[in-house]
Amino acid sequence: MQVINTIRDVQRLKEKFRTEKKTIGFVPTMGALHEGHLSLVRRSKEESDVTIVSIFVNPIQFGPKEDFRRYPRDREGDLDKLSALKTDVVFIPEDSEIYPEEFSTVINTGSIGDILCGATRPGHFNGVATVVAKFFNIIKPDKAYFGQKDYQQTVVIKKLVNELNFNIDVVVCPVVREPDGLAMSSRNSYLNGAQRHAAPVLYRALRHGEDIIGRGAKDVSRVRKEVEAVLKTELLADIEYIEVLEPQNLKGVEKIKGPVIICIAVKIGTTRLIDNLIIR
Repeated sequence: MQVINTIRDVQRLKEKFRTEKKTIGFVPTMGALHEGHLSLVRRSKEESDVTIVSIFVNPIQFGPKEDFRRYPRDREGDLDKLSALKTDVVFIPEDSEIYPEEFSTVINTGSIGDILCGATRPGHFNGVATVVAKFFNIIKPDKAYFGQKDYQQTVVIKKLVNELNFNIDVVVCPVVREPDGLAMSSRNSYLNGAQRHAAPVLYRALRHGEDIIGRGAKDVSRVRKEVEAVLKTELLADIEYIEVLEPQNLKGVEKIKGPVIICIAVKIGTTRLIDNLIIR
């Protein structure tokens, strides 16, 4: 496993792989790796000749009052996990490598970045799109792997790839969950014992929404109310949003006539958790 810190070195290595006609799979992460991340790495290794994983806590996707400074970081632990999977390359740049002095070019994701998580995190998805575009230009992968847990992010990235003509296949992999249903997330480490015990209410609420749709519910307002009722059984859960949307473009629906995705965001203590479930 090669650990690389500079853009120049990773580009040289990428050109070597191209000369050898090897396909490149890319897994962008912010580190603090858990089984969700590792499932993306395994998928890449199954489908690509070479797998490159980036570890970079992207400063421009955090708001001024968000958790950039305290975001979990575990470089040695991450490298151990990636080495065990026989990852080919790990790219760990410094902030100044990605954003040199006076850097000012930022991608505007438009209205798709202003809804759901973007409504309370203004500029977040512009920051995500900018760093992902930079990594795509640096590495030029054939496939890039993202987790469904951050579903809005996957829609933003697919839009980015389509509209800026990146020749990259965006692969969205299933949510990886704890045995009690909690979606794996690096931010789960913020939860204390009582909060961790409360957190699976998100998945219970989603499954309840799935159940009533499966039993014929078509009215979105009813589905929202039912999901909300389950979330409110947990006193520590502070609901930010509950939305039932078209999976492809995250447009709202009033009547369920085809596949939908239920997206929720809940604060438990000071920790913001998101989850979703696609219902076909």
